[in-house]
Amino acid sequence: MPLTRYEIVGHDQERMAFRFTMLNDDHVVQCQISDAALDDLAGTRGTDSEARTALFASLRDSIERIASQLFDQASTHPGYVVRIFSKHISRAPDGGTDCERK
Repeated sequence: MPLTRYEIVGHDQERMAFRFTMLNDDHVVQCQISDAALDDLAGTRGTDSEARTALFASLRDSIERIASQLFDQASTHPGYVVRIFSKHISRAPDGGTDCERK
């Protein structure tokens, strides 16, 4: 079952990841995308931490689709955090991501 959009938490500079939440029915699921994965998805490098919220917002639909797919593929448990890394963003020849093909 796909996760649904919930809240933007923001950039965590210590973890070098952007945090957000999604809903699985009425349960909040913690999610994050690494800075490297966010840059890979955007086709950029070294985005300033201050610009990450705007970058996340511009790619939010794609990021949430990947998070939902990863959640569906995982053996989840209470407290499970969906983590998106660059390996989930590698580009396929048709421009989609590997995750979108699964």
